[in-house]
Amino acid sequence: MVLKKNTLLGKNNLKLIFFTFLIYFYLILNLKSDNNLEGTYTDIKILDKISSKNTLVKLRNGELITFKDLAIKSLKCKNSEFDDNPEITAYIQVRDLTYKSNDEVFVFNDWMFSSSPSITPFDHPVYDVWLISCY
Repeated sequence: MVLKKNTLLGKNNLKLIFFTFLIYFYLILNLKSDNNLEGTYTDIKILDKISSKNTLVKLRNGELITFKDLAIKSLKCKNSEFDDNPEITAYIQVRDLTYKSNDEVFVFNDWMFSSSPSITPFDHPVYDVWLISCY
């Protein structure tokens, strides 16, 4: 009688161990999903060419921020999945507020890359904008 109880207890332990391994592998596989690569905040650095001052600006994706004469909005940012050479990309829209007659025209409306800012350069006579990070 005692032997049967030990056998039943052993079968339950095997089921518990098997179930624990299934949960463990399921969690490991889901931690590497693509959703972890997209960020909520974008950091950009703005250089005022006249005063030669750098300013780090934190943008929440989807919100419009006014920085001096610029209206800046980051719509999406994403980190690369490769760790050896990380690439940060962000879709950024910038309007110049000094042009009152043409308020809806963007000075910059494109993807920005952290490793190669010259691919789609931000061209403005007073300000330079660089993508720093996405988190």
